Amino acid sequence: MAVFTRVVEADAEPFIQSFGLGALHALTPIAEGVENTNYRIDTAGGRFVLTLFEGRTDETALPFCLGLTAHAARAGLPCARPLQNASGEVISRLNHRPAAILEWLPGAWKRSPSLSDQFAAGALLARLHLAGTDFPLTRPDPMGARARRALFDRCQSRARPADQVLLDRMVPWILDRAPGQAATLPVGPIHADYFPDNILFEGGAPSGLIDFYFACTDVLAYDLAIALAAWGFDAEGAALPEAIAAFQSGYESIRPLSPAERSALPELGAVAAVRFTLTRLHDRLFHDPKAMVTPKDPAPFLRRLDWWTRQSAAA
Repeated sequence: MAVFTRVVEADAEPFIQSFGLGALHALTPIAEGVENTNYRIDTAGGRFVLTLFEGRTDETALPFCLGLTAHAARAGLPCARPLQNASGEVISRLNHRPAAILEWLPGAWKRSPSLSDQFAAGALLARLHLAGTDFPLTRPDPMGARARRALFDRCQSRARPADQVLLDRMVPWILDRAPGQAATLPVGPIHADYFPDNILFEGGAPSGLIDFYFACTDVLAYDLAIALAAWGFDAEGAALPEAIAAFQSGYESIRPLSPAERSALPELGAVAAVRFTLTRLHDRLFHDPKAMVTPKDPAPFLRRLDWWTRQSAAA
């Protein structure tokens, strides 16, 4: 979460009133994340999240993204339900941006998750995949091969020598290098951004699964590979084998992988490493200093590529 578009109480008050939430008591910017503008709003009706969707989130994809989190919530997962305004709309506009209000979920994300936390997070991801089997909407991956190539080319236009080193290492992976059997692997709604800061914990258990704005329809094992790349490595990009094993064990305790899915994981993980390195490099090279967000270092994420490549060679 982050703040790119400023909102003051005078702007927010009439918008919030259209949702029947009562008087606005506090409007607090949430400065984490890199994609959309988020505020915590405290009202007479309770605490909620106000989200304004920025340029990287396609407005036409919002029914899918918000629909999936609502669908998962109805299935019993700890996901935030989007609210409807007086006109029955989930998505309206605030300060020239599409905007929505969602439930506030309790808990906080784990900066140093234990192995039991890893297991629980893996199980929750599998529950999401099972819950999505009857979700009726579809959305192509907004960060698929074509988008990755466009980001690569844009980064090339502003790259410094150190950045070019990162780009050169990604060249073999700019075209979609997912394994050939990926086309036959199970597909469904995926979160596609299943990082620790999108999973809240309270009382030792997951209490919130948030930020569905990269969600799309894709290979389920790719979502697991993204999550393993996010949860199973330290801040410098070194693998944590016990964490990787715990997360995958949690996932498979709910949804066991097929042999083909297990075989595909290393190359899917490599694609994930390239995808998140590119977005982090792009956000650093094209950072708006007025935005309340700190770009993340892309280099540690690219180090995952080496580990996934070794796993692929050893398979």
